[in-house]
Amino acid sequence: MTGITGEQAGQRRDARRNHELLVAAAQEVFAEQGVDASLEEIARRAGLGIGTLYRHFATRDALVEAVFERRIGDFVAVAQAAAAEPDGWLALVAFLERTLELQAADRLLKDVLMRYPPGAGRLADVRQEMRRLFEDVLERARAQGRLRSDFTLADLSLLSWSFAPLIDATAEVAPNAWRRHLQWLLDGLRAESATPQVEPPLDEEQLYEAMQALRRQRFGSRRTPVDD
Repeated sequence: MTGITGEQAGQRRDARRNHELLVAAAQEVFAEQGVDASLEEIARRAGLGIGTLYRHFATRDALVEAVFERRIGDFVAVAQAAAAEPDGWLALVAFLERTLELQAADRLLKDVLMRYPPGAGRLADVRQEMRRLFEDVLERARAQGRLRSDFTLADLSLLSWSFAPLIDATAEVAPNAWRRHLQWLLDGLRAESATPQVEPPLDEEQLYEAMQALRRQRFGSRRTPVDD
């Protein structure tokens, strides 16, 4: 019995080690190539076979989510730091700069944020907390008279999405071009330069539908954990 128990314990250790190797390799490959990178390449870098990968992760999306769970802490830290900044405008600027730096450096983060609607999947609680922190930052910036009063969280989402194609297009030729784009946008968000908006902001349902449409355009109709 002792021998069997020891053998089982060894198998569990091997399984945990293989799991960690696969997640580490996936984080590296997805960061370089995006979430549609070759699973065979991930298994190869982990030093394992493709069959082992599928025993641990039945679908690509399961592997993507496992990697993203490790990286979501970076976004939470950025949101918490912004929420702790007493100057609402500086908090908003720092939040946008830092999150875009993370996305520009890691294609996985950018792809997942585009592909997964807010509030969906196993990370819903974390993303809901981040949403609360973002709302707090925007409210303070508006209350302090620094941010235009009609800028909403839905507008912040749309603004963030606009950077994905720009980051992709300039990654090899001018990897910091997004900073120039951000500066133009920030200048347009200042309260002192605001002009009245004719078009209202998106409501929750419209924002969700817009995100779904964007997913279909960029990634096709392939099923993701969002659909679970």
